[in-house]
Amino acid sequence: MFLVVGLGNPGRQYQGNRHNVGFRIVDQLAARAGASSPRDKFGAELFEISLGAERVLLCKPMEFMNVSGQAVRHAAGFHKIPAANVIVVHDELDVPFARLKLGVGGGAGGHNGIRSLIQELGTPDFPRVRVGIGRPPAEWKGADYVLANFTGAEQPLLPEILDLASDAVTEIITRGMSAAMNKFNRKTDKAAAKNDTGRGDA
Repeated sequence: MFLVVGLGNPGRQYQGNRHNVGFRIVDQLAARAGASSPRDKFGAELFEISLGAERVLLCKPMEFMNVSGQAVRHAAGFHKIPAANVIVVHDELDVPFARLKLGVGGGAGGHNGIRSLIQELGTPDFPRVRVGIGRPPAEWKGADYVLANFTGAEQPLLPEILDLASDAVTEIITRGMSAAMNKFNRKTDKAAAKNDTGRGDA
């Protein structure tokens, strides 16, 4: 069994934020699978779906970002899911917008949700799908940038990025991380072309 965790902050005011892209990808995976309404358990919204032959629990921690790991630890512990099968999807400042970077392990890189997960799971060695949001303009603080919505120039690319990240999660589960890294650690041609025209102001 796999646990797919999308990171974000609960509440309507955060829905469109860059920091909530993980929530949106979990919702996309649930919608693709025709999942019913989530159940509330362990301080999270949970959907259970199947991908290929695998049972998959989709998780949106409903506490705030800096304590996301608590719900994940409880869900993983209850279902006896090892950290190697906990796939975490999150926004990443150090990856350019419209890129994905897949991998296993690493530090928190300033991401409070990842820091909480490392603390609660007791290891950094879990698979990650990093969704690039790019660095903020020089005049922006990082915290303000991640808690701002995507720009008007970025918005048209989001459906493609959400689809791509959802495909990447599916590939990890059905074919393994190595195959997924080979396929998705790049920018799509369409997204690259649009992104090169400029992103506009936040």
